Amino acid sequence: MNTVGRCLRWLSSRRAILVLVWAVSLLIAATAVNVVGIRIAGGIEGWQRWMAAQSGAFLAWRLLLYAATAWGWLRMRRRLRAREPERAAGQRLLRAEVAAIVAVIVLEASLLMEAR
Repeated sequence: MNTVGRCLRWLSSRRAILVLVWAVSLLIAATAVNVVGIRIAGGIEGWQRWMAAQSGAFLAWRLLLYAATAWGWLRMRRRLRAREPERAAGQRLLRAEVAAIVAVIVLEASLLMEAR
């Protein structure tokens, strides 16, 4: 089966639909939190001041999320390495790990530069 066929079959699967529903629900919830926050803070400027004042808490939250993601990744990596012990699978995992770490570093660096 070609790549397009696999993608179309995956998109029509129950798991894909659940992932899409979850992602859309998460986006709607995040938007709702921002709208409510803006109203409570009295406007966008107040909301931005509050968010800036809470930046340490947001950093702690992100670090917890990164730790939970790393823990899950290590569990998944162990299972994948047991299932696919060949060298090519290890190289693919390494590339994905490096890409993820670089993405996190770029994200955090951009947040740090924006705060200055």
